[in-house]
Amino acid sequence: MLDRREFFGFVAFLGICLAASAVGGAATASSVGTWYQALAKPWFNPPDSIFAPVWTGLFFMMAVAGWRVWRRDGLRGARAALTLFALQLVLNMSWSIVFFGLRSIAGALAEILVLLLAILATTVMFWQRDRVAGMLFVPYAAWVSFATVLNVALWQLN
Repeated sequence: MLDRREFFGFVAFLGICLAASAVGGAATASSVGTWYQALAKPWFNPPDSIFAPVWTGLFFMMAVAGWRVWRRDGLRGARAALTLFALQLVLNMSWSIVFFGLRSIAGALAEILVLLLAILATTVMFWQRDRVAGMLFVPYAAWVSFATVLNVALWQLN
């Protein structure tokens, strides 16, 4: 059973991740039905209906992972790992803003490469502190790796 501190800590991590998701979603909504639909897409581009459920699950796993690291070591004890966690969330939101908001495929490609490095670094740091937290980041790293390949293909085709 969670004590009050742990419960409210979880709610905070969930809220932070949902806020990041909402910012990315707002940027995406500005172009997904117009500009994005007009882009030439590679054969392996997933259907639009896949993205929301996948991202919902990934943001939930990010929240649980961050919370587990915070619960184990606190803000001071896990400062570097949680700073990377925050950085990758900002980069995650930024990709949506660059790709969908600014409609810059090349800019988004440069940004997603930095995002992927931040995710991998966070995964390693989380793994070192709490293996479950590290494992919760593996699907995210895999999805963003796929998204990077997709971004490259979109850049080449458009």
